Amino acid sequence: MANREAVIEINQSKWYAATKRVCGSLLSILGLIILSPLLLIVCIAIKLEDPKGPILFKQVRVGKEERQFEIYKFRTMRADAEEMLEELLKYNEIEGAMFKMKDDPRITKIGKFLRKTSIDELPQLWNVVKGDMALVGPRPPLPREVAEYSVHDKKRLTVTPGCTGLWQVSGRNDLDFHQMVELDLQYIKEASLVFDFKIMVKTVGVMLAPKNAY
Repeated sequence: MANREAVIEINQSKWYAATKRVCGSLLSILGLIILSPLLLIVCIAIKLEDPKGPILFKQVRVGKEERQFEIYKFRTMRADAEEMLEELLKYNEIEGAMFKMKDDPRITKIGKFLRKTSIDELPQLWNVVKGDMALVGPRPPLPREVAEYSVHDKKRLTVTPGCTGLWQVSGRNDLDFHQMVELDLQYIKEASLVFDFKIMVKTVGVMLAPKNAY
């Protein structure tokens, strides 16, 4: 009986993962098509403010089972942002293996708006299509952040990372790193298509009325 229940649980998990993957890809493709006018406007705005820099920012992140991949975002910082980071680490405003700075001098004017509304993360819909990410899941960290993870922290890397998640709709930058980890683990434990849908609906609300994003 116990073995039968275990098989049922595994089958349900595989069904959930497969359904989430297919639905995520289809919704992402649809989203890219519908949002294409907005994406074009953002591309033009970024180039007008900083003609020399690229429109998209690619960065190595860590995904499921610590597999590395390149994440896509609209560029919101100066072209030399990575070189400036070392000098700014001492001003980190969040505890744990993350870097957040409210008045980060590297962020451009259009970048502040894009970050506040989370529009800068829309190119990650392509990451979902590629299979690197899901629409909902823990945010993919940087390799340097994972290097500081404890065994407990690494539990958040056991699932496919997402464009949005429980952390983003539960306080975002008002929460410290350890609270983020616990929210991610809560999501992993309770993950379901219904739960994913609720998080996506809340994400839309956060994007339309941002309060603590920077």
